[in-house]
Amino acid sequence: MSVNQQQAEHWNGAESSHWVEHADRYDRQLAPFAYALLEQVQSSDVDRVLDIGCGCGVTTITLAQHALRATGVDLSQPMLNVARQRAADAGRTNVDFVVADAQTHHFEAGSFDIVISRFGVMFFDDPVAAFTNVRRSLAVGGRVAFVSWQGLEANEWLLVPGLAAAQHVALPDLAGDGGPGMFSLSKPDSISELLARAGFRNVQIDPLGPTITLGGGGTVDESLDYLLGTGIARALLDSAEPEARIRAIDAVRAALTEHYEPGIGVRLGTGAWLTTATN
Repeated sequence: MSVNQQQAEHWNGAESSHWVEHADRYDRQLAPFAYALLEQVQSSDVDRVLDIGCGCGVTTITLAQHALRATGVDLSQPMLNVARQRAADAGRTNVDFVVADAQTHHFEAGSFDIVISRFGVMFFDDPVAAFTNVRRSLAVGGRVAFVSWQGLEANEWLLVPGLAAAQHVALPDLAGDGGPGMFSLSKPDSISELLARAGFRNVQIDPLGPTITLGGGGTVDESLDYLLGTGIARALLDSAEPEARIRAIDAVRAALTEHYEPGIGVRLGTGAWLTTATN
């Protein structure tokens, strides 16, 4: 199996279909993290930006408003199709999108001033090789800035529905530190060690804990419908017995109702890290 092949299959299959169908909802849900990365770009003089794991492209397109050139890289062809259409609709001509694996793609050395990622760097088979490749793409003094999830215990948006469902079905293995997976960069010490091994310096890791609106807003049932299509929910429910699945969904609906704010949506807490480092 080639490098990151499982991830390539994952992000070109059912998972990408859900992101494509609900691109705007994902963007609204994750907006606080995109804003944190945008501040990193606005706080310094940068001309060339690379967005790793750019998905449907909203961060790349937004960053292009503050740089001469923005490039988005992702494994998912379906999601990049959306990104390209969004850029065209926005009239952005200083954006390009590349279907590529950031771990192995040949970036021209020193071709970017800053590399950013909104939860797109937690899925490498060989994180040291990946971040070393990313560092080589940066100009001397260039920076990387990315957000990654803290552990499950810090993320109410996962715990609330997960614990409700766990009364009726078995919880899936979400993979912890060492991944690849959504929690592979959940420990600051591991992040610092990884970046040092990849040749970065001046590593800084700060907590981010915004409250998010699940699925970008809507009624409890709309938020539940969105949630049931995610990869985590499918892993949780697809193999469950029919009656257990119904009970689990009812329990999740009840749990989400407790966090519903009328006219806004289901509001839940998060825990993430904002990591920056220099080449």
